[in-house]
Amino acid sequence: MELIRGLHNLKDRHRGCVATIGNFDGVHRGHQAIISQLAEMGAKLQLPTTLITFEPQPLEYFMNTEAVPARLTRLREKLQAMRRYAVDRVLCLNFNAELAALSPQEFIQRILVDGLGVRYLVIGDDFRFGAKRAGNFALLREAGKAHGFEVVPMKTFMLDGERVSSTRVRAALQRNDLATAERLLGRSYRICGRVAHGNKLGRTLGVPTANVHLHRLVTPLHGIYVVEAHGLDDAAVPGVASIGTRPAIGGTRTLLEVHLLDFNREIYGHYLQISFLQKLREEQNFESLDELKHAMQRDIDQARTWFLQHQHTAGIGHAAGHS
Repeated sequence: MELIRGLHNLKDRHRGCVATIGNFDGVHRGHQAIISQLAEMGAKLQLPTTLITFEPQPLEYFMNTEAVPARLTRLREKLQAMRRYAVDRVLCLNFNAELAALSPQEFIQRILVDGLGVRYLVIGDDFRFGAKRAGNFALLREAGKAHGFEVVPMKTFMLDGERVSSTRVRAALQRNDLATAERLLGRSYRICGRVAHGNKLGRTLGVPTANVHLHRLVTPLHGIYVVEAHGLDDAAVPGVASIGTRPAIGGTRTLLEVHLLDFNREIYGHYLQISFLQKLREEQNFESLDELKHAMQRDIDQARTWFLQHQHTAGIGHAAGHS
């Protein structure tokens, strides 16, 4: 899969494709169905599939930071998920003032016609684009007739009588229904990032943790979770994770800290994928560090029990190379 960052990086060889446009936040089963629909036509026309997406997401550009919906996936996580499916190219456009100001006609001409030479476009029938969201499905269809590309609506993917959407996944995560989120995504929910140095408090308390950079404005999860870490060995490594502001030590910035069970290696700089399996509790404020230490040990004990009951990756022990 090829990532193309910006229109200025499009080459002649990128012209002629089947395409779709969206945020693809979460790359959930609805998105997967769209990719499958696109791949089927790509094979029929013998053309590559191209997904057009934006960074930041349009809502993040227009909305106040505090009001923006929690992201399910940042760009790197989206690309990792897309590599599992039939995606040949991803065109990532910088959503800035220039892009936001394009009229619908300019958007079509510069991106779809001159940039990609789109031959077949799959799009939601409620899709809006261009300055002041003036462009719609009907306008795209008319443009397609004029420029020689077909425009068809996305097939709606339903689960339990409701359309699968990023909003629905986000709602499941926020009510701690990880099982429903997994069904909507087709995989357990993951947050990915690189292990960085922290303040070493976990090590001081005898429960060392790997600090993972979040790189997002808002996260849909908060609290203490049973997790698995991918990216260290062939098998996942079991653990316990805290995601939040750490009120017990007066923290304000949202962090992801992971204690890995039965693990004793230096892992600073490693890129991890953390799968969230079960919520244990909310973050709490404690009267002392000793109370915090005992609470962390209880979390670890509960995680061990959970893994035994669910026959997930076995693991009991301590982590090193953490902070």
